[in-house]
Amino acid sequence: MLRRNRTRRISLLRYWTTRYAITLALGLLVLAMLSVVWIQHTTLQNRLDVSEFLAAELAGRIAGSQQAGDDSEASSYLDRDMLDVRDELRKMESPPSIFITDANGVIISAGDDNLYKESSFPTAVLEKNSAVQTFSALNDDAIVYLIKKPIMVNDITFGWVVMLQPEDKFADLNDEYRLLAMLIIGSGLLGWAAIYILSRRLARPISAAAAAAKEIRNGNYGVLLKPSRAKEQEVYDLVTSFNDMAVRLEQLESIRAELLAGVTHELKTPVTSISGLLQAVKDDVVTGEEAKEFLTISLKETERMQNMINDLLEFNTFAANALPVSTAPHELNELTGDIVHEWNLARNPDGIPIHFHPYERDLMVLTDPDRLQQIMMNLLNNAAHATETKGQLSVTIRTDESYALIDVADTGIGIPDAERALIFERFYRGENKKYKVRGLGLGLPFSQLLARAMDGDLELKETSPLGTTFTIKLKKQD
Repeated sequence: MLRRNRTRRISLLRYWTTRYAITLALGLLVLAMLSVVWIQHTTLQNRLDVSEFLAAELAGRIAGSQQAGDDSEASSYLDRDMLDVRDELRKMESPPSIFITDANGVIISAGDDNLYKESSFPTAVLEKNSAVQTFSALNDDAIVYLIKKPIMVNDITFGWVVMLQPEDKFADLNDEYRLLAMLIIGSGLLGWAAIYILSRRLARPISAAAAAAKEIRNGNYGVLLKPSRAKEQEVYDLVTSFNDMAVRLEQLESIRAELLAGVTHELKTPVTSISGLLQAVKDDVVTGEEAKEFLTISLKETERMQNMINDLLEFNTFAANALPVSTAPHELNELTGDIVHEWNLARNPDGIPIHFHPYERDLMVLTDPDRLQQIMMNLLNNAAHATETKGQLSVTIRTDESYALIDVADTGIGIPDAERALIFERFYRGENKKYKVRGLGLGLPFSQLLARAMDGDLELKETSPLGTTFTIKLKKQD
């Protein structure tokens, strides 16, 4: 019992867009996480640097005032305009708490928003070398950043400028996170839209080709795609190749139906002739010498039909790789000359002139003499039929870099343009031969198969109303 294929198929558009969306989402998620870590680090460090600079500037201004002998209150050292400018530069929603202490850490001035409720800072905290520290200043043990700078007058520490800011306020990055979220979401939507549009553009011609292929499968060969809509070279090649295939299939289907009728006719005609002739002899319609002549004709028709059947069987056998070909070194001038001479004696009853032009020196090739003879005999028979006793034939041997070439030429009427692409199709018979020469149209296809089996080829070199030339290519011996 056959198992059904339960694989669920999805459209190309959905396949690529969903997978790309998942990949894009994962990639942007990783990028967002790395960006958050980087923003937290760089922004926090930048704010600490700015706060440290502000504390140093305040300490410097206070020290300058002390040197100038200014006796104003310590609270005057807190320049509100300067603080407002610094807060604006730092873009912080809540400014830090700023304290001014004496050399022992006793607070002598503080801002309005007192984050620290004690009257002094521990001396151990102020005397640490680090200007930036974490400090537990609240009852709930929340972490607070402490930035301190000494007030120095003539290299003597008169006091300290201390700034406190809770960690949650210092690291408040809502604006940065909102900007990052907008960038990530925007990039994701833009990337998904791009792959959706591109996938849809790619899927459209493929879907059209699939639909057209179904039409062809159902026997409608008149389906053609529009290559003008394809901008991509690969899609254009696909569309044009599909159209060529559809036209070719339509031609072959027409030829197949015609050739099937032709083959049936070719095999039926001798059977009908033989049946009629033998029936006449049996019924004593003819007697004596005339009866013998009827029997002779019947035997010839039987032999012709047998030859056609043998050709069909041999072709099918060779096409199935069951007919052996054995190649060995042979001298081509002598071998070809013998084949031409044999054909002229046995198969040229009309005495058509044939000219053989050997190569200028000995030429060794790898070939099977029996198979080469089959090819040559078929080509010479076709050439004789094309000339109709009004022309001449020629066989010429020449070479190129890798192959020895045998040109079999005639001065017949040539092959029409519409038939040149079909002459090597099995069972195809041209209009000029269809009603004049009995056969199944297997000669040229079979000869080409034989030539290719010997690592060579059989090609139509040229044809015109002045004649036709076929070329046999044989591999030269190294």
